[in-house]
Amino acid sequence: MNGPLTILGIETSCDETAAAVVRRVGPDRPGEILSNAVFSQIEEHAPFGGVVPEIAARAHVEHLDGLISRAMKDAKVGWDDLDGIAATAGPGLIGGVIVGLMTAKGLAAARGLPFMAVNHLEGHALTARMTDALPFPYLLLLVSGGHSQLLVVEGIGRYRRLGTTIDDAVGEAFDKVAKLLGLGYPGGPAVERAAQDGDATRFPLPRPMTGRPGCDFSFSGLKTAVRQLSDGLGTLSEQDKADIAASFQAAVADVLGDRCENAMALASDIIPPGHRRLVVAGGVAANMLLRERLMVSAHAFGYEFVVPPLKLCTDTGAMIAWAGAERLALGLTDPIDTGPRARWPLDPDAAPARGAGVKA
Repeated sequence: MNGPLTILGIETSCDETAAAVVRRVGPDRPGEILSNAVFSQIEEHAPFGGVVPEIAARAHVEHLDGLISRAMKDAKVGWDDLDGIAATAGPGLIGGVIVGLMTAKGLAAARGLPFMAVNHLEGHALTARMTDALPFPYLLLLVSGGHSQLLVVEGIGRYRRLGTTIDDAVGEAFDKVAKLLGLGYPGGPAVERAAQDGDATRFPLPRPMTGRPGCDFSFSGLKTAVRQLSDGLGTLSEQDKADIAASFQAAVADVLGDRCENAMALASDIIPPGHRRLVVAGGVAANMLLRERLMVSAHAFGYEFVVPPLKLCTDTGAMIAWAGAERLALGLTDPIDTGPRARWPLDPDAAPARGAGVKA
């Protein structure tokens, strides 16, 4: 299907309830985001310092119908204008995934529309095609609260994983460090704000895995070093917190830069000249220091650096709608009895990821 496709996308995999309408104009062209409604559950989870699955699922139930209505209204489309409905089918918190998936299947069945069960990670992986119309293949760094992976994106449904975390995901490390320092939730933005007033050279924190072959990550030791440092200092002043946050953020930037440099060297045997692009996606891609550090690494290896706008780094219905449109354009639809998946690796042939913090 090379003609225009208008898709409703639903995302409920974690702590954002989202619905959006996106139009795929045609091949090799950016998509049009007609609407992008998001309800953030930060206030519900902030008292607990992290996402509580039961609270998240309940919030999805309470807000999803209204967000879908708002997305349709904002897009100025009716049900007859849609070519299909897409929803996250995993990976994620299973209760939330079920809410969005069942809603999308019900709407698709009632309206007689094609249904696309989307891998949440594929939504992030393809966002740069929606914004920049990138051709395949390209190198992807996917960094979020639950995922830290380096992959070659070869096509729709075709991913080659070069590396993943062996313990904690980088976003999870940000959340835990923020909680240790009493900076609030969500951890990524809180650490970044505190780091603005900090001295990144005050504390020489470790850079796990740097200098080693391969593209895997490890953040557990860095997180432990921050805890030992904060315990050793006793009562932390605001400047102590800012300096620790800045030192931690700098360490993460160095780790990601080192791992991406290894991946770019490996990917150069896979990705032909003219296609060498490093795409960074996921919530952690919103961190400006990390963007700057990774851009330097990309340019040093002759790669173009591509990162979505800040509002498209976090979980959105737009990325799910776009992934659904990409799949529908290839005739890839899913049966109504498709089930939710808590884990769903993009590269099914990759070795199983290790570590409790790894969700796919």
